[in-house]
Amino acid sequence: MTSAIIVAAGKGTRMGLNADKLFVEVAGRPVIAHTWQRFESAACIDEIVLVIRDGMQDAFSDLAERFGYQKKFRLVAGGKERQDSVWNGLQCIAADAEIVAIQDGARPCTSEAIIADTVRAAREGGAAVAAQRVTDTIKEADEAGFIRHNVDRSRLWSVQTPQSFQVRVIRQALEAARQRGLMVTDDTAACELTGQFVKLIESASPNPKVTTPSDLPYIELLLTRNVY
Repeated sequence: MTSAIIVAAGKGTRMGLNADKLFVEVAGRPVIAHTWQRFESAACIDEIVLVIRDGMQDAFSDLAERFGYQKKFRLVAGGKERQDSVWNGLQCIAADAEIVAIQDGARPCTSEAIIADTVRAAREGGAAVAAQRVTDTIKEADEAGFIRHNVDRSRLWSVQTPQSFQVRVIRQALEAARQRGLMVTDDTAACELTGQFVKLIESASPNPKVTTPSDLPYIELLLTRNVY
């Protein structure tokens, strides 16, 4: 059994919009509907848990009806921080789930291939994450905003989602973070606390996240060119 947790409880304050960014229409669907469809279509995913803001249950149920999603899904209230939301989702996956893929709700272009690849790698090694090599020149700045020195980018990666894990691995990692009172914004960061290796799986296609309004035209272009 492989579960997916789609984290959709954030407020999207950096969007600067009155509307919830996950419900902004892009390429004919709300952003979250595109994300949901990716995991609905992924053959390796058996069930979907959506972690949402309390009070949004009807809106998500309406999406399921509107787009005819068939896979079993659950709606779970999110927590104060992202890691709390992921923790809440983990408590609600199927009892026999062995692998879980954790996905940002605002990342609607994720390919079925990268979902399958991270799930496969997690099954083999415990943990895996979608990522892309850093191609820009990277500089470290001082406190005044001046360049301090150049950073070697040859070993740098930008991590994305899905982040897939053996269920026991991510539960142990997040429990370690909770016990130490640490806040992590990335699930793989919790694995560092337990010494769990995380395999980087390179995304072959763009996998951007909706963060600011300027992201929307590019994401719409990607989605209109893509066939589910």
